[in-house]
Amino acid sequence: MSATPSPALPEGFLEALSSLVGADNLLSDPADCWPYGYDNSRRHQLPGAVVHAADHAQVAAIVRLCNEHHVPLVARGRGTGTTGATVPLGGGVVLSLERMRRIVRLDPDNRVIVVEPGVTNQEIQDAAGAAGFFWPPDPTSAAFCSVGGNLAYNSAGPRAVKYGTPRENTLGLRAVTGAGEEIRTGVYTTKGVVGYDLTRLLIGSEGTLAVITEATLKLTPLPGGKRTLQAIYSDMAGAAAAVSRIMAGPITPCALEFIDGRAIEMIRSYSEAELPQGAGALLMIEVDGPPDCLDSSVTAIEERASGAGLLSLTAARTDEEVRRLWATRKALSPALRNIAPKKINEDVVVPVSRMAELIDGLAALAQEFGITIVNFGHAGNGNIHVNLLVDPDDPQQMENAEHCLSRVFDLVLSLGGTLSGEHGVGLEKRDFVAREIDPVTLALMGRIKQQFDPNGILNPGKKLPVV
Repeated sequence: MSATPSPALPEGFLEALSSLVGADNLLSDPADCWPYGYDNSRRHQLPGAVVHAADHAQVAAIVRLCNEHHVPLVARGRGTGTTGATVPLGGGVVLSLERMRRIVRLDPDNRVIVVEPGVTNQEIQDAAGAAGFFWPPDPTSAAFCSVGGNLAYNSAGPRAVKYGTPRENTLGLRAVTGAGEEIRTGVYTTKGVVGYDLTRLLIGSEGTLAVITEATLKLTPLPGGKRTLQAIYSDMAGAAAAVSRIMAGPITPCALEFIDGRAIEMIRSYSEAELPQGAGALLMIEVDGPPDCLDSSVTAIEERASGAGLLSLTAARTDEEVRRLWATRKALSPALRNIAPKKINEDVVVPVSRMAELIDGLAALAQEFGITIVNFGHAGNGNIHVNLLVDPDDPQQMENAEHCLSRVFDLVLSLGGTLSGEHGVGLEKRDFVAREIDPVTLALMGRIKQQFDPNGILNPGKKLPVV
């Protein structure tokens, strides 16, 4: 439910908006606007209107109109984000980009694809794949999430350990600032240092600086083959040491995922997965490359995965063996749903060498606050999804979870980490940002926001602490 009623839009504003996009592309009835007031965080605020843009020119006109009337504007893709970043605080207008779904250009000769923000990640992979390429970012919601959302959050996924995040795989952008100014950032080439790097600035800014209307993405050739390994350790210390050894080696995995001992016990209870007794951590490892190099790559990974605490190490050689190994990891989500009605999911990051300290610290916090904490994530870059399993109908447990979460963030920062790896800040982490970023730097970020968005209309109340 909306916490507060949304302020009314200025007189004549809806009529002006309708004239820009047409009545069929404008929603103003509360029942029609309701679904656009929330994202996957389950927070909600009813917008005053929802407008569907068809192209860059319409986006520019909409932003200028909102800027002129000082109406808040929140750009939105598919709403798969988990931090409340697309919840329209204060009402205003939600600008839906889901209909801007053109693949403008596929240029295999230059390893480039140019797309509008409403194209889904999977549609990019399909188009690029037909030409022998892929775009490295691969979030779990790839089949549904839009590239605009991927860029807004810098959402990456497992392949980031080898191939990088959207920031490393985007060459340039077309966008409209909060002042309604049309800009192009970046280049069409893989090298370019003219001017400041506004492309990387806009990526991850959660729609607080500008609305992205087009992206020039860097493609990577599809690998010739892939191999999957599963390593199980008696404790997290052994697994973390193995991750450090692997990441220091000459073969970088294309995926290096982990789950902790608590998660393993849940999987054991809710699936038929074959797991050794005493398992304290599990690594899923994938390597890719030319087929004639895969055997030597697997051998190199096996050597570095071996060490103290290793209970089992299995390398799959058939599709069925691969499916069986990944079935263990895929059993986790249904197990979590059976354990608790709600999970608070945070995606913190620590240096790889300090993952074991993080897991040990989280176990201590779980005991102190009486909350079950389950951890899994992208071990290769220390991006850990910390899941607090709670009952939302238990006020005491929810209060404990709030205090526990605050301590989780303190722990992460004490280990040299950061509060978010790919889920973003939005509303969920906004009030914790000042713990990580010093006042002088925050003030500079505030001035950057003002330069892009002088009237503060773009996604107000998100990303940075409210001053």
